[in-house]
Amino acid sequence: MSTSGWSALPALLLAVTMSSFRLAASGDEARNRLLTTEKMMRVGGQLVLAQEEELANQKLGALKEAEMREALRTGSSPPSMHFFQAKSLIEKSAVFNILKKMPKGAALHVHDFSIVSMEWLVKNVTYRPHCYFCLTPKGITLFKFAYLTPPARNTTECSEWVLLEKFRKGLQNITEFDNSLLRNFTLMTENPQVTYTNQDVVWAKFESTFYAISGLVCYAPVFRDYISKGLEEFYQDNVLYLELRVMLCPVYEMNGTVYGPEWSVRTYEEVARNFAKEHPGFIGIKLIYTDHRFKDVRFIKKSVQRAMDLRAKFPGMVAGFDLVGREDTGHPLYYYKEALTIPASQGVKLPYFFHAGETDLQGTSVDRNLLDALILNSTRIGHGFALSKHPAVLTEAWKKDIPIEVCPISNQVLMLVSDLRNHPAAVLMAIGYPIVISSDDPATFGATGLSYDFYEAFMGIGGMVADLRTLKQLAMNSIRYSTLSESEKTLAMETWDRKWQSFVVELARGSQ
Repeated sequence: MSTSGWSALPALLLAVTMSSFRLAASGDEARNRLLTTEKMMRVGGQLVLAQEEELANQKLGALKEAEMREALRTGSSPPSMHFFQAKSLIEKSAVFNILKKMPKGAALHVHDFSIVSMEWLVKNVTYRPHCYFCLTPKGITLFKFAYLTPPARNTTECSEWVLLEKFRKGLQNITEFDNSLLRNFTLMTENPQVTYTNQDVVWAKFESTFYAISGLVCYAPVFRDYISKGLEEFYQDNVLYLELRVMLCPVYEMNGTVYGPEWSVRTYEEVARNFAKEHPGFIGIKLIYTDHRFKDVRFIKKSVQRAMDLRAKFPGMVAGFDLVGREDTGHPLYYYKEALTIPASQGVKLPYFFHAGETDLQGTSVDRNLLDALILNSTRIGHGFALSKHPAVLTEAWKKDIPIEVCPISNQVLMLVSDLRNHPAAVLMAIGYPIVISSDDPATFGATGLSYDFYEAFMGIGGMVADLRTLKQLAMNSIRYSTLSESEKTLAMETWDRKWQSFVVELARGSQ
């Protein structure tokens, strides 16, 4: 029985542990039994590796141990450092380079406007013809594609649109200007502790990045290219399937045409289908429609209805609904209960994938989002950072086999935890709670795909005891807990397994 398949509870695990002690004949035997029990309880702990996998595990373990020893010697452990300062160290890591080649299965928690390297937006999209920009009083750069200069906005937003092509011709240092655009699009900074003094500051900048790029990504030709480029970046990182949280922004053409949500869903579907034809092993994508949790309940009622309509029209593409945005300042799920119970009252199944527990604040209405996500039968829980503080919720969620989508780098950059070795998911990983690893908004954090987050989970959250079994189980979990149908999951697992076997052979034989 695999760890991810356990619907057991902590009480049962405790019973297993206690039975080990009863059988123990000596102190050493008791110690060994306890170590064995803990090893079996961990994520992946009950997997039995084949001979080639054991060889691969030994090689990976040796590299991991060497990196851990070096980190102790130098005092520079990447998971203990802010990602912006650790990134260059991670990229030099032999373990990281193995993880990049590892077939990781699926990315189940990523947002639509942060799946493509922001450098591509700067170097490619802002160099396209008819791209205008303006600067808001708050210093945010906005963009719009138009045949003629767009009308001036009111002065509280931005008063004048400038053609980028013409503007760049008058610059002496185009590189510096492009770098300034990049700084508008990401949270990256050399001194994050100085730049982001608290969560309010980092969240304000985080949300402004999506505002800045919306005029670029929501232009129809870019929208199509953006989706394809995003799939390419994840595919190159050995991710075979994605479930995207999408806002479905109004997409515009330069002739004034504006497309609605149905057009966007069809475009996602078309681009993914064409991408799959050209990329062997790529499984596809599904969409989780989202809206902001700072909106009034009457607007969320409309969004829930729209999600129901989209799912009815695109049952193979639209997986369900979620609320996004900062939990600590947004409305709690309970506030939206009238809206979120609409599907059930109408006899309609609308799966939920709630962000819940992405907070440090215990005992607040926000903290209780975990409880309400459980009551509302959320299919998965996004982040679930506070879950270990809620034993009753954890127990019930485990009974229901509700996985947690763990996004290590996001949690660190948005200042929930500074040292990823102390991430609360370490507890979940140790007891074998079903989790998946994802990357949330990788482009905004200066990352790509899933490998950086897998590194942080493997080297930091998992500690020294995480091994190839852990990685294998996490990859398998990502397929098991996806919204693919059972037949689709079977095919996806077969595709992943073929790639896994090739990866293991290369690693075991030393060609990594």
